[in-house]
Amino acid sequence: MTRSPTEDLVDPPAHEPPTTKEGWTAFIEQQPSRMEVLAPARLSALTPAERDAYDDARIAHHARLIIVATPTVDQIVNAGRRLVLLNRGTDTARRGLVVTGDSGTGKSTAIKQLGKHHELLARRRRTAPGPFLPVVYVTVPPAATPKVLAAEFARFLGLPLPRNLNQVNITNAVCDVLSQLGTDLVLVDEIHNLNLATRVGAEASDQLKYLAERLPATFVYAGIDVEHAGLFSGVRGRQIAGRFASIATTAFAYGTRTQREQWAALVSALEHALRLHQHRTGSLLRLAGYLHERTSGMIGSLSHLIRDAAIEAIFDGAERITKTALDRVVLDHAAEPPRRGAAASPARPRRMPAHTASSGAA
Repeated sequence: MTRSPTEDLVDPPAHEPPTTKEGWTAFIEQQPSRMEVLAPARLSALTPAERDAYDDARIAHHARLIIVATPTVDQIVNAGRRLVLLNRGTDTARRGLVVTGDSGTGKSTAIKQLGKHHELLARRRRTAPGPFLPVVYVTVPPAATPKVLAAEFARFLGLPLPRNLNQVNITNAVCDVLSQLGTDLVLVDEIHNLNLATRVGAEASDQLKYLAERLPATFVYAGIDVEHAGLFSGVRGRQIAGRFASIATTAFAYGTRTQREQWAALVSALEHALRLHQHRTGSLLRLAGYLHERTSGMIGSLSHLIRDAAIEAIFDGAERITKTALDRVVLDHAAEPPRRGAAASPARPRRMPAHTASSGAA
C-alpha cells in the first residue's frame, strides 16, 4: 500500500492555550514531528494536490520546530524537580523557584518543560485510580486583582464562574479541586505583571501566597527582570525572597570556547530538525557566528530566524537556507535594531511554488 507523504506527521495541537486544562494536556501529549523528506523519485511523482499537502505538512513541521534542552532549561528542570521532592516532606514554608530574565531568553519554555517532565513522570508512577492533575499552568494578567488571579486558576480547571461568586468562593473551590486532583506543581508565568508597589499588586501577591499555603504544591514563578519589577521589594518581597530560589535566563554568550560550543550545539540541533530538500547539513553550523550576531544570542530570536527562513525556502522553492535568505528575515527589535542599509536588501514578497499556482490553490 502506498503511504501518504504526510502520514508520519503528528497532527498539530488543539488551539486551546496551555492555560486551560485541555490545552495543557494537549501540550503534554504532543509528540515530536516525524516528518521526513521524500526521495526525489517519489517527490516528482506527487500530483499537485499531493505536493501541496506535503509542503503544508513541512511548513507545519517548521512552524513548531523542536524545543532544545539547553543547559539553562536542564538547570531549571532539575532545580524544580528537587524542590518538588523536598517540599513533599513539609507542611509549611515550602520552597519555590523564580525564573527571571529578558524577553526571548526561554523563561516560559523552561518552566513548561519542567511541568511536562514532572507530569509525564507523575503519570508513569501513578497507581491510584481516578482523576489526576499534577501540574497547573497559569499566567498573571496585567493589573490582576486577587479575584482575577483566583479566576485564572478556576479557568484552567474549567470551573464555572457565576457572577455572584466572590474571591473567597473562587479560592476555596480552586483549592478543594486541586487538592483532590493531587496537584503538586503550580507554574505561574508573567509574574512581572504583579507590581508589589501598588495596592492591587500587593493584594494579588498575597493571594498567591495564600494559595501556596493552602495547597501542598511547589510554586514556580517566571517573569521579565523580576528584581526590577519589585517582586523582592518591601515586606512581601522579602517573604518571597526568603522562600524562593532564583535562576536567571540570559542570552547565549559567545566569548569563550565553551560558550561557542554551546551555541553551536543549539544551532546544530535546530539544523538537524530541518526538512528541506536542498539544504546541506552543516551549512547553518558554519554560520554560527553570524547567527549569534543577528540574534544577539537570544534563543527565541534564533528559533524565529531559522523557522522563518525554512518556511520561506519552501515557499520560493529554494529548499535550502542560505545567509542571503537569513538576511531577508526581519527580527524583533530587542535582538536586532533596524540595520543600516536594510533598504538595499528588502524582504522579498513571498510567493507560492509553481506547482501550487498551477493547481489553482490560494
